Amino acid sequence: MKKILSCLFVLGIIIAFKPKDKPTLYIIGDSTVRNTNKEYWGWGSLIGEYLDTTKINIANHAMAGRSTRTFVKEKRWAKVDSLLKPGDYLMIQFGHNEGSKPDTTKAGYRGVLRGIGQDSVNLVWPDGKPETVFTYGAYLRKFIRGAKAKGATPIVLSMIPRNQWDDKGNVKRADKDFGLWAKQIAEEEGVAFIDLNSISADKYQKLGPEKVKESFFPGDHTHTNKAGALVNAESVAEGLRRLNKHPLAQFLRK
Repeated sequence: MKKILSCLFVLGIIIAFKPKDKPTLYIIGDSTVRNTNKEYWGWGSLIGEYLDTTKINIANHAMAGRSTRTFVKEKRWAKVDSLLKPGDYLMIQFGHNEGSKPDTTKAGYRGVLRGIGQDSVNLVWPDGKPETVFTYGAYLRKFIRGAKAKGATPIVLSMIPRNQWDDKGNVKRADKDFGLWAKQIAEEEGVAFIDLNSISADKYQKLGPEKVKESFFPGDHTHTNKAGALVNAESVAEGLRRLNKHPLAQFLRK
């Protein structure tokens, strides 16, 4: 009996001092968040440079070519949703693949309705399968509310800036469409917003179009190399520091 009690006592001590599971930062988005990591990189692959990964796990579930609509349709969101647990975090960055008119063609299969309203459109695919397409804002709400329901903390980010400039030499920003809508949804849902688009665009502006192209964009105007992805990861960390005592900020490297 004494031996049993002794074993139970030791077991109790082990359980009492068992390290708590680390929280996980889940990231969802498109190719600007996760790419091949060869010629093209996404910032989600490098955010660990700025977070203390001895204290928090990072799970980058972003996928190239996806919009909010296709991320849901392909059940990628369902997978992330099933993994979320209390104490986790979710970063959401979409916007690059949403812009086409939503339909069932190759050109429009990723497109969403513009804005943050409750509008929707019913489509029927050639195989007879129906699909209801919602606004960009509606899909963001789905991610935010799903994370909250699991006890996780969602953070919305505006999309990284493209290497596009106006005729006055200014970086084109997303503050009148997808970046604006992301901010509005974050405010409506009462969650943190990081204006990644603005933070990185300010850095591009200082460098100028020639230097930005030479340093960060080896191919098109959307996808960065590793150096460009690192700049955007740094911008995410900077945005996190700007938030007022956000709980995720405790994991930033000093």
